[in-house]
Formats: sequence, structure tokens, C-alpha cells
Amino acid sequence: MKAYERLLKYVKVHTKSDPGSSTVPSSKRQFDLANMLVDELKAIGVADARVDEMCYVYGTIPAAQGCEDKPAIGFIAHMDTAPDFNGENVKPRIIENYDGGEVALGESGRVLSPAEFPHLASLKGRTLIVTDGMSLLGADDKAGVAEIITAAETVINGDIPHGKILIAFTPDEEIGSGADHFDVEGFGADFAYTVDGGQENVIEYENFNAAAADVEINGFNVHPGSAKDIMINALLVACEFNSMLPAGETPRDTENYEGFYHLVELGGTTEHAEMSYIIRDHSSEIMTARKATLLHIEKLLNAKYGEGTVKVTITDQYLNMVEKIKPCFHLIENAERAVEELGLEALTAPIRGGTDGARLSFMGLPCPNLGTGGYAYHGPYEHVTVEGMDAAVGVILGIIKRYAK
Repeated sequence: MKAYERLLKYVKVHTKSDPGSSTVPSSKRQFDLANMLVDELKAIGVADARVDEMCYVYGTIPAAQGCEDKPAIGFIAHMDTAPDFNGENVKPRIIENYDGGEVALGESGRVLSPAEFPHLASLKGRTLIVTDGMSLLGADDKAGVAEIITAAETVINGDIPHGKILIAFTPDEEIGSGADHFDVEGFGADFAYTVDGGQENVIEYENFNAAAADVEINGFNVHPGSAKDIMINALLVACEFNSMLPAGETPRDTENYEGFYHLVELGGTTEHAEMSYIIRDHSSEIMTARKATLLHIEKLLNAKYGEGTVKVTITDQYLNMVEKIKPCFHLIENAERAVEELGLEALTAPIRGGTDGARLSFMGLPCPNLGTGGYAYHGPYEHVTVEGMDAAVGVILGIIKRYAK
């Protein structure tokens, strides 16, 4: 079975994670796919495939004869889809010999257009898989799941030399919890790759340092007719808080290694308001400065309106994996060679986000990220190509072969 055929099957299983949940996994429906994957792994010959009580799927392909002393390499993807958009009743559409132009997404009124997604021109002639505009596709990261299982089946049914191969599929990556209960020691890999990126020839080993900032603003409400020098409008203080952040440092204004402040939620009344930010930067030094900026604004506004008016709570989320990858840079070099052996140009790029691999790297499992061939994740414009998925499978197989040498 080809990787895209598996993807078409997996996306029909609703696995959206729930950021408001306190359970593990955050949504029990993730077990539906986990159990399906265990059955599929066993069917292709992964005899020890299993899912634990927290919805982590694990499996092992023993080393080929003569390769027992080679490094044990893991491949990891996540099963959940993003809570940002509808992930239920996914209806994928296959477009053969795509012409590189606009694609109407079902009857949703949405159009996948090169005007917004210039890379579409480079996909001309490929077989494109899109949504009907009413849901996300789920290629993030069910494409990675499909590619890992397809590569595993190829290894088991072929004569490819290989050391021990470890497979894992995680829940709740999209809400930042995918590595929380990952059994690194039990997994048993020396090194691993997440298969959770975009373009199939891109290798990623640098990600944002990440933090969340919650801002609570306590106003003072009186009748507006007698409010002179008395009223403190919490909503206006919230606007003032945001205006004191550096202009041009939002996600819309930044790219590559440039960090940002992202206001994701604002709500309240004259008396009380709350704001939620995510803060991102590749540089740990600049990240420290970003957090200090928020606390400085808190200090200034409290001096202006009274102590306790503004309270900022900062929570660190994950760190840049680059410091854990550089000492074992063979992971990147072998991935680059695997891409080049497919006739593609190997590209490295910073992740403007995070993956399970970032946290796993700090848990003792160095884990860069590979592309899946997908684009425009987390929304109705998500798309992937059959050819890109085939190439991603080829990269995984190339890496396996190189570590068996």
C-alpha cells in the first residue's frame, strides 16, 4: 500500500486534541486511530506493536542479521490533529496532474490559490490532495504516520540492510503535550527523527524557544458621568499594554529566525480583562529579553494606574533543540544524503514552531524533524502531494540504509 492510500484512510478518523481537557490523552477518540495503527503494524509484521494506557503507540523492527551492532534509529509522528479548525468528517479530494492554478475547495467558497500560496506553482503536474474546505486535512501529522508505516512495510518485505528500527506515534502533540509521557528509555532508540515537517526535502533541527504569557488586568469601574481621574478601564489598559510591545514583531511581520509576540486571546469588561500571548524566538538571549519586556510593561502600567492593576504570568513551554542536535550532527548529514540520493536538493530551515522532537531532544533522545510533503497545516487550505509523500518515504528508507553501513 502506498503512503497516500494510508493517509486517505487515517484522515477519516477524528483525532482532534482538546486543549481544555485534563485527561491523557486529551480526547479519548485518539485511541480510535491508535488501535487501528497497532492492528496495521501487526499485520505488516511488527509483532510487538502496542498502545499503552496513555495512547502512545510503540513498535520494533529487530535488526537484520549482521546489523545488530548498528545504531537503533527511531521514527516518530503524532496522531492528533490541531484544535484550530474542524477535524471531523474530513472529505479529501484527489486532483491528478494538477495544473498549478486555483482549486475551489468543494462548495465552501474557499479557494486554494497561488496568490496566497506561491509554492503551488512548483507542484504542477503532481497528484494533489486537498480538503473540501470544511475541515482541515489532517496531513499534520497523519502523513508522517502513513510514511513511517509504509517505510516499515518496505523494510520488512524487502532485503534492505537495517539496524533496529523503533516506531512511535504520540497523542496530543498539537497542544504541546506529545512528549509528556513518552517512554524514552523503553523506546530504546539511540537517535530518532520526527516525521512532522512540511516540504519533503527539508530537514529541521532548530526550533523556537517558546513561552506563554497570561496578562490579567484589574480595572476600576464607576459611572462614566463621574469617572474623571477615577475609572480604570481594563479593556483600554489591555490595548495600552499591547501598544507598548515592539511594533512589527508579530507573526504577520516576521520570518525565518525572527521571533514575535502573538496576542491569541483578549476579552473582558471595563472592570476586568485577560490577554493571552505566545512568545517565540530562536535565540535564548533574545527570548529572555522578550520576557523581560513584558514584565517591564507590567511595572510601568502598575506605576501609572496602581499596584495590582496588571499581573503578567509567564510559563516556559519548550526550548530550541539545536544545542542537543549539534553534538550528533550525523543525524542531519545522513538525512541530507538521503534526500540528495533521491535527486532532490536538501534544505535545512528553522522551525517556526515546535515538535515532539524538540522536547524529546532535551529528554535524552536527539530528534530532528523530517518533511512529510504537506503544506498549509491547521486549516481548510491544508494540502499534500502523492509524490511528496513518496519522497518522504524514500528519505526514511535512505536514512535507515545509511545507519546500517
